[in-house]
Amino acid sequence: MSAALVLICAQLLAYTSIGLGRVNEVSEPVTLVTESGRHVILSEIADTPFKQSRGLMFRRSMPDNQGMLFLYNSSQDITMWMKNTFISLDMVFIRTNGTVHRIETDTEPFSEDIISSGGDAVAVLELKAGTSMRLKLRPGDRVEYKFFKK
Repeated sequence: MSAALVLICAQLLAYTSIGLGRVNEVSEPVTLVTESGRHVILSEIADTPFKQSRGLMFRRSMPDNQGMLFLYNSSQDITMWMKNTFISLDMVFIRTNGTVHRIETDTEPFSEDIISSGGDAVAVLELKAGTSMRLKLRPGDRVEYKFFKK
């Protein structure tokens, strides 16, 4: 079997796994510190342009207390959308020091409307819609992960 055919088969398998809602990457714990306590979110890390462009597209479900953490090289106005995303999400925009800057709740599946951080952020944590309300997550709360500077 040629190397190109093996690569194509591997990509198809990865896309199929994504479509079935399986976790396709190693997940790492990210801790949210809110008024209701400390909450561990098992998060896939989107730290490459490819992973960031795919995000949670084509996923049909996501368990509670799981998510995807998008990491960027510098603080910037981050924009996201919901194209090809089946599930509603909460998007948590995070500053370089790990504080929550802004939360966009209950995003609309398949929408191509731009969702902005509304200021400088270096990361976005995508959670199942309703998670931020359930955990009482608010702007100013902390996100603990090795990427953030204290």
